[in-house]
Amino acid sequence: MLDLSGPVLEEAPRLLGAVLRHGDVAVRITEVEAYDGANDPGSHSYRGRTKRNAVMFGPAGHLYCYFTYGMHVCCNVVCGPVGTPSAVLIRAGEVVDGLDLARSRRAGASDRDLARGPARLCRALDVQLSDNGTDLRSGPLTLTLGDRVDDVSTGPRVGLRGAPDRPWRFWITGERSVSAYRPAAPLKRDRRADLGS
Repeated sequence: MLDLSGPVLEEAPRLLGAVLRHGDVAVRITEVEAYDGANDPGSHSYRGRTKRNAVMFGPAGHLYCYFTYGMHVCCNVVCGPVGTPSAVLIRAGEVVDGLDLARSRRAGASDRDLARGPARLCRALDVQLSDNGTDLRSGPLTLTLGDRVDDVSTGPRVGLRGAPDRPWRFWITGERSVSAYRPAAPLKRDRRADLGS
């Protein structure tokens, strides 16, 4: 049974080693990031419920998908009790089934990079915005938890401006599919404002 109703910082490392499957392609999760709703300025639900983030408010075990940079889909697993908006971003993984199909979806990528990064992972699995709200117990995307991973590293989340230093990124130590850490790019200042225009 898929029970992810505990606090997000406990559930996030439990997802390491789990298998996310969509049809013929399956990915073993190697890197995740936790987002803790109203307690987390980095979370989509920090300022409350909207049409976009409603899935984050529960129930646990559903997929929260969103569009980013006008071109990429990213997916999260909702955790915690109903009404507590928290989710775990699936940041990276290793394709463990359907390798040829994943390669066709990510033409030119090395096997290491097929699902290395949240948008690449979604493309390899063919996760669409329409998959938002999917119950991961019944599909079409399913999540199977494995044994707990013993060797887990933690660090700051990637590219985040809100609460950038919280060590809420978890990954399997030494796993080659883990994405590279990059801090958020600094905001560009308006030179006209600096000149008093």
